[in-house]
Amino acid sequence: MAESSKPGATEIQVSMPEVVKFIRQLAHDLRNDLNAAELQSAYLIEIAENNEVREEIKRLRGMIAQVGANLQDLTAALSQPRLTQMPYAARDFIEDLQQKLAADYPEEAAKVKWDAAAVGDAILNIDPQLLLPAFLELFANAFRHERAEGVISATARTENGRFIFTLSEPKQNFQRSTENWGREPLRALRQGHYGLGLHRTRGIVEAHDGDLAARHDKETSSLVTTVTFPFAPLDA
Repeated sequence: MAESSKPGATEIQVSMPEVVKFIRQLAHDLRNDLNAAELQSAYLIEIAENNEVREEIKRLRGMIAQVGANLQDLTAALSQPRLTQMPYAARDFIEDLQQKLAADYPEEAAKVKWDAAAVGDAILNIDPQLLLPAFLELFANAFRHERAEGVISATARTENGRFIFTLSEPKQNFQRSTENWGREPLRALRQGHYGLGLHRTRGIVEAHDGDLAARHDKETSSLVTTVTFPFAPLDA
């Protein structure tokens, strides 16, 4: 008797650009519906006679607005960075980064060991509105992902016409490959997290003609992330 066989399920292969196009269109359509719901809730607030009902509708409107904001953040994370570059002192960039880090993560930021005296008077050509959040994403990942005992250290220096930033974070039993670091969006998914932050950071760094690389230092049990990009042109 011939062995029966069932055809295997066909694996669907979709390119990343097609996935991005689909997500952006879906998010756009959902935001249109959410905007309509928000306007309707505003109307209900106006006609509601009971104060308690008004407050509940306001809460509902806030929830609708938050969903819309989340969708906006999602599509922004998938979009190509559009830079508005300006001359910016490397020293000022590091100071701004430290201040923003202290404001967003006061407890964790206070424990970061910094060595940024070697940046000198270098002038960068950057979009600080994009680059600061990109660097903050590196710290956020260090604070919350696979954290081991030890000190997170950050160094900044200049060499051969390039700004070099290094973040070293303690990691024990780190098994992941760093070959495609930041090139695997949607890889780590959980509630409220879509695996796009590091991908977005890489895109912003590369838009500045920069490089982002990571490696695991087995001797120190640390994940070492390095970001480099060139100084501003002399005629900038």
